Amino acid sequence: MAIKYQYNKTSLTELGKQLKIRTRALPTLKNKESALRAEVKHAKERAEELSQEYQKALTSYDYMASLWNEFDPGMVTIDGVELETVKVAGVKTPALKAINYTVKEFDAFAKPMWYGEGVEILKNLAQIGIESQILLEKARILDYQRKKTTQKVNLYEKVQIPGYNEAILKIKRYMEDEENISKASQKIVKSRHAAEEEEQMQ
Repeated sequence: MAIKYQYNKTSLTELGKQLKIRTRALPTLKNKESALRAEVKHAKERAEELSQEYQKALTSYDYMASLWNEFDPGMVTIDGVELETVKVAGVKTPALKAINYTVKEFDAFAKPMWYGEGVEILKNLAQIGIESQILLEKARILDYQRKKTTQKVNLYEKVQIPGYNEAILKIKRYMEDEENISKASQKIVKSRHAAEEEEQMQ
């Protein structure tokens, strides 16, 4: 990115302001980047844990496989999932607030003894599965923001800050050269005047 500037004090002041803004923002951006990186890792790890928990739970209920044939699949339905927004390092992410279930009424005396437990098993499995998916979405959002933050850090650190420093240096040198030329020309003019005055006096 080419930094536009002119060889004058106004441009020098403006570049100085822009440089200060970026220099101050850089540590904050770096902190945000590392915080997001850690949160992405944590969310992915937790989603993986839940996925393994889900698989373990399914395996632990294998002994009930034949019993599930007696179970009405429409016994438990999910009416909706309530999400809340949680800010992580300034980024809005989803978090599970509640799952709304509808459980069909059943006659506890007419149905097998394990029916009530079966309802709780299904609710638990749904909870784990949904929470895992939300965590994966959270990780995706955070990772996207982390990549954007990394790009900004690189832009400031490797392009803009060195660019502004270089531009400021060029303007200062130019202005110093202009000042030296001006002083030198003033000396020449004074010398000429002095020489002319001496000639006139003779």
